[in-house]
Amino acid sequence: MLRFLSVRLGTMLLTMLCLTFVVFYLVNLEPNLRKLSISQTNMRASDEMIERWLVYNGYREPFLERYGQWLGVWEKPPSRDVETGEPKPRFSFCDEASEPVFSGVIQGDLGCSTAFRTTVADRLLPALGHTGVLMFWVMLTMVPSALLIGVLAGMREGSKLDRSLSVLSITSTATPEYVSGIVFAVIFASWLGILNGSAATATRDGVTFYNFALPVMTMSIYGMGYIARMTRASMAEVMVSQYIRTARLKGLNFRTVVLKHALRNALIAPFTVIMLQFPWLLTGVVIVEVMFRYQGFGWLLVEAAGNNDIDLLLSCSIVSVLVVLLTQLISDVGYAYLNPRIRVR
Repeated sequence: MLRFLSVRLGTMLLTMLCLTFVVFYLVNLEPNLRKLSISQTNMRASDEMIERWLVYNGYREPFLERYGQWLGVWEKPPSRDVETGEPKPRFSFCDEASEPVFSGVIQGDLGCSTAFRTTVADRLLPALGHTGVLMFWVMLTMVPSALLIGVLAGMREGSKLDRSLSVLSITSTATPEYVSGIVFAVIFASWLGILNGSAATATRDGVTFYNFALPVMTMSIYGMGYIARMTRASMAEVMVSQYIRTARLKGLNFRTVVLKHALRNALIAPFTVIMLQFPWLLTGVVIVEVMFRYQGFGWLLVEAAGNNDIDLLLSCSIVSVLVVLLTQLISDVGYAYLNPRIRVR
């Protein structure tokens, strides 16, 4: 197991390095740099002003050097005043060093957010906390409901209950968040008026059922169908296996067979699917958070992309890649422990 974890962690680091290099290259393309320069200077800035701003802020340095500086493995030189040549921070709203220093992602320095005029950490960490609360309530609502639906449907394959729950699961999965979110907002916020159509107050005044139910319900129902279908298929396969037939022939009642013998084995496959919901939640919140104006990670990512906030976009990419890789690692390790036929060598 230790060898397996060591290899996987090494692969994760290499994958993160490659992906961050690609993202760093894309966000630093010339059109993006010009757009950033214009947003920080003047909409009518001349080409000379744009070029001078890019040179002053270090965006004209060699690409690999800039990538190394962002990682923190290359010494980052201070910016200098165009007229006097004196060391001067790039942005007045960030506490940057006025002398050469190793300061990057490895050292915990995520850079400056040009859109929000503060450090990236000051915006990213609270947004991740807000999204973490949303993901917690979505998983708490979605997973038990989906497992219950899948187990009930798979216990008696082909029955009316199975067909009804299967149709319900397929319908929920086939309806994207931006459709169900609008439908729920119209019904529960506009017509009935029992829920708030905006979750903006949740980040300011705290989470309540009134301002938080709609985004949780929108994401839960969409993800519920996929888990339920996988659980149903796994449960149906287990119920026709040889050891279940043997248990029934020995006189065990149906409830005991399901709870003590079938359920544990049937939940092995859904475990992997449940773990893979975390990366989906991190990307799915983009639509839901923007729709309901909930200022979490997804909302922050859209704002960073819309304003070409390079450092913030890079930090969001790190978080996304890290969540995907960690959930895959946990899924593989958990599957090996749950399934006695799997052995990590």
